Amino acid sequence: MASQKPAGLLYGTASAPSGAGSLKPANMAVTYSLSRPATALVAVLLLSFGSVAASHIEDQAEQFFRSGHTNNWAVLVCTSRFWFNYRHVANTLSVYRSVKRLGIPDSHIVLMLADDMACNPRNPKPATVFSHKNMELNVYGDDVEVDYRSYEVTVENFLRVLTGRIPPSTPRSKRLLSDDRSNILIYMTGHGGNGFLKFQDSEEITNIELADAFEQMWQKRRYNELLFIIDTCQGASMYERFYSPNIMALASSQVGEDSLSHQPDPAIGVHLMDRYTFYVLEFLEEINPASQTNMNDLFQVCPKSLCVSTPGHRTDLFQRDPKNVLITDFFGSVRKVEITTETINLQQGSEIMESSYKEDQMDEELMEPLKYAEQLPVAQIIHQKPKLKDWHPPGGFILGLWALIIMVFFKTYGIKHMKFIF
Repeated sequence: MASQKPAGLLYGTASAPSGAGSLKPANMAVTYSLSRPATALVAVLLLSFGSVAASHIEDQAEQFFRSGHTNNWAVLVCTSRFWFNYRHVANTLSVYRSVKRLGIPDSHIVLMLADDMACNPRNPKPATVFSHKNMELNVYGDDVEVDYRSYEVTVENFLRVLTGRIPPSTPRSKRLLSDDRSNILIYMTGHGGNGFLKFQDSEEITNIELADAFEQMWQKRRYNELLFIIDTCQGASMYERFYSPNIMALASSQVGEDSLSHQPDPAIGVHLMDRYTFYVLEFLEEINPASQTNMNDLFQVCPKSLCVSTPGHRTDLFQRDPKNVLITDFFGSVRKVEITTETINLQQGSEIMESSYKEDQMDEELMEPLKYAEQLPVAQIIHQKPKLKDWHPPGGFILGLWALIIMVFFKTYGIKHMKFIF
């Protein structure tokens, strides 16, 4: 019986006074026995929450590094020559201006202009190309970098730029150095027909050749997503043969329709732009680098009531929904930025850099200072006296002297003595 009493006191079940003091040890034991599984449960919850947070961070990092779009490129092509095709050059330069304004640098733009309207002798305002009436907007500007001009704009060069099959001597500015993370905008304008686009009225590219070039680009992993825009007559025929993935295409007119011009200018004497490109650029003027406008909005910018022709688009090859594709995915420049709240100590790194900098300074002091060879002694050229030029007779002096001799001869002897000379 003595052995059972402690047990009764421990659990509070034996005969004991019913005061609160006698129940206190039992309540403490019960609380202790209940706190152990609660603590374990809390620990499990904390571990699971930590693992979820870690997996969420890992997913964010994976999404950051595996995002298919990290850089943008643009290939802008005007295929028409001659003054009456002024609007095609203005179309291309206007798109060039818009993509530069939205952040794509010249190093990522390949600009091909078949003619230089800015320097055309018919241009009443030299070194300018206007896209709006009354000469309100000069799209030629001061910093246009034309990569292919005049007779360099050929079907062969265009296909070589797309596929990367160019000679090793080609400068970097004439190369499309894209990769499988690149979103590429390809804009073309000129005169075309059902299934072809003319280059300088001397050759043409067909829709089959263009489709095969895009397939080569996909096989060689030269793009992630591609936006193709063409402003020409029967433009929709140029994207009918596309079969490569991740291509979205837009055209200014359907098969059997003409793409019409817009805004004639009496001072210049020609139309300044085409209708479709005019309304597309009017839409792009409202876009900024942080805009959330999507591609569905771009599809609606030029209805038939404005363009007269019927614009078309093709999205069946594109994997994403156009409403989820931002305009700036193609017309802007992407810069991936990761924001972190962690504090990074740069003191140790700065000390290392300072020590290495001091070591470099000491090494430079020990070494003999280098000097550039004075290949062009500017000081001597500035202060030296000008040399006396050798005297040469004027350009027409010799001819005038001979004419004078002949005149004196005829006046003295006359024609009758010519037979004694010859």
